[in-house]
Amino acid sequence: MKTIALICQKGGTGKTTLAISLATEAIAAGLTVAIIDLDPQVSACEWSDIRKQDAPTVIDAQPARIEAVVQRARDMGVDLLIIDTAGRTEQAALAGARVADLVLVPLQPSVIDLKTIRATNDLINLAGDKPRAAVLTRVKPFGSRHAETAQWLEQQGIPVCPTTIGDRIAFQDAYAQGAGASEIDMRGKAAEEIRKVYEYASILVGLAGATEQGAAHV
Repeated sequence: MKTIALICQKGGTGKTTLAISLATEAIAAGLTVAIIDLDPQVSACEWSDIRKQDAPTVIDAQPARIEAVVQRARDMGVDLLIIDTAGRTEQAALAGARVADLVLVPLQPSVIDLKTIRATNDLINLAGDKPRAAVLTRVKPFGSRHAETAQWLEQQGIPVCPTTIGDRIAFQDAYAQGAGASEIDMRGKAAEEIRKVYEYASILVGLAGATEQGAAHV
């Protein structure tokens, strides 16, 4: 089982959107997937309630119980476990990072979001200096701020996914339907972005079936 945690010490960066999107993409790839929702707002759980499907399994958990829940997922035969955390909640972020094979840091290309990167990075280091990569989210269709942000993050020693997630209404529509972006429009731009981010993360975390050929698409 491979585990990916979504962590950023700021709310509203798209952690839940990315978590459920990666989960549905992994399911489409034939994997057994579970999500641990450590966010007090339980957005992933609410999405699952709307979805009314068995997959992915979404588990509402407390940070103190994270190791037991991870073992439960392993016993269930889960291939990919995704951990959704809350912004500005150090306990949940630290717990998620400690059990993760890879930490993805979703953040918007804005000064406010970048101000939190040091705290986020410190938490990941405290959790055991886990592998990490930033994913730029809610990127506008114009301007070069995302490119400048990616360059700055790389200079700080934080790898950046070469595919960005656009500021698209499709993600809101998908959530409202209990779906992933590719499930409501598999040929849309949102689905394409998620597919490439999934391929990128799969290679980093060493998921079965991830290849260098997939890396060429990201």
